[in-house]
Amino acid sequence: MNSLFVALFALVASSFRARAALQVEILALRHQLAVLHKNGPRRLRLKPSERWLWVLLSRFWSGWRPCLQMVQPDTVIRWHRRAFAWYWTRKSRRRPGRPDVAAEIRDLIRRMSQANPLWGAPRIHGELLKLGIAVAPSTVARYLPRPRKPPSQTWLTFLTNHLAQTAAIDFFTVPTATFRVLFVFLVLSHDRRRVVHFGVTEHPTQEWTMLQMREAFPWDQAPRYLLRDRDAIYGRDFSATTRDMGTEEVLTAPRSSWQNPYAERLVGSIRRECLDHVIVWNQRSLRRTLLRYFAYYQRSRTHLALAKDAPEPRAVEPPQQGRVVAIPQVGGLHHRYQRRAAELLLRNRALKPTSGFGPKRTSPPFPPSSHVTDTNPFESRCDRQHPRHCSCQRETAIRVPQRGQSMRGRSFR
Repeated sequence: MNSLFVALFALVASSFRARAALQVEILALRHQLAVLHKNGPRRLRLKPSERWLWVLLSRFWSGWRPCLQMVQPDTVIRWHRRAFAWYWTRKSRRRPGRPDVAAEIRDLIRRMSQANPLWGAPRIHGELLKLGIAVAPSTVARYLPRPRKPPSQTWLTFLTNHLAQTAAIDFFTVPTATFRVLFVFLVLSHDRRRVVHFGVTEHPTQEWTMLQMREAFPWDQAPRYLLRDRDAIYGRDFSATTRDMGTEEVLTAPRSSWQNPYAERLVGSIRRECLDHVIVWNQRSLRRTLLRYFAYYQRSRTHLALAKDAPEPRAVEPPQQGRVVAIPQVGGLHHRYQRRAAELLLRNRALKPTSGFGPKRTSPPFPPSSHVTDTNPFESRCDRQHPRHCSCQRETAIRVPQRGQSMRGRSFR
C-alpha cells in the first residue's frame, strides 16, 4: 500500500515538474524575444537586471542551455563569475572604524626606516612625536618595511665614515722644455680631497717613494687604508714600510685606473687647469708651479663633492661687506673672488706686526722641510740668515702663500 502511494505521488510530482519546466522555458524564450525586439539590428546590449536573470536561471534550471539563443552559454558563465567576485568583494569590504594613517606619514615612516637601518619602531615613534605627529607605536611597527636580510648601513654611509682614514697615492709624468720627463708623486687624503704631500723627481725609485711616504705621514698620522695601483715601483720594501706605519694597502685591479677615482681626478685637474698652460723647464720650476696650484686648490677652488666648498672651508661673505674683487691665483690662470672688505681684512691681518716679530704667519699647507733637494718638494729655508737679494735664497727658496694673505702683487721665490 505504501509503495503504491509513493509511486502515485512521484507521478503527480513529475507532471507538475514538467509543467513548471515548460513555464520557465516559455518565460526564457519570451524574455529573449523582448530583448531582441528592443535592440533591433543594433549591437546587443543587456542591462544588469537581464544578466542577473540568466545567472539565476543557470543556477536553478538545468535545461537553460538549449533555450539560450541570444548569447553563448560561456557568456552567462562569465557573468556568474563576475557576480560571484562582486558579491564577496562587497561582503568583505572594510567596515567603518578608525581612520587610516595619512599616506604622507606612511611614506615618512618608510623613509626613516630605510635611511636608518639600525632604528626600530620605538626610535622612529620618538622622532615622529618630536615632529608633532601623534601615532601609536603599533602603527609605526605595522608600516615598517620588512627587511629580507639583517639591517646594514649603505655603501655611501660606510665610505663617508672611512674617508678620514683613507688616502690614495699615484704617479703622473710631466714633460719639460728640454724633452726630459719628470715624475710627480701625489698623496691625496679622501677626507675633503686634501693634497697631503707631493714629490718631484726624474728617477723615481722604491727608496725615494718610501721616503715620500714617511714625509707625508710623520709620527702617528698614517691613514688606516692606502689605495694605490699595481705599479712595479711599489715593491716589497714599500709594502713593509706601510705595514710598519699601521696602514693596510688596497690594490686596484690591473689596468683599472677608475678604481682610484679621486687621485685620477686630481691628476686630470692638475693637467687641465695648470700644466697644460705652462712650459716646465726643470724640477724647481715644476715644484714652484705645483706649489702655486696646490695653494689655489686647497684654499680657493670649489669642489662639487664638497658641496661647492674648498678643502679648507671658505666662509660665505654677505653682500654688505663690499664690492667683489678678483685676486689672481696660479699666476693669473685662475682668480679668487671675494668682497672688498674681506680682502682688506685679510691683508691687514697678514701685514700687521705682532710683538715686533714681523707679519703673523700661519702654518703652510704642507709640512716644512729644511732643504730643497731632488727628493724634497716642500718649502725651503736656508740655515743662514741671508739678505733678500741673496742668490741662494733667490734660486732655491720656494715660498708658500700663507692662509689669509693676498697673492696680488706678490711673487713666489
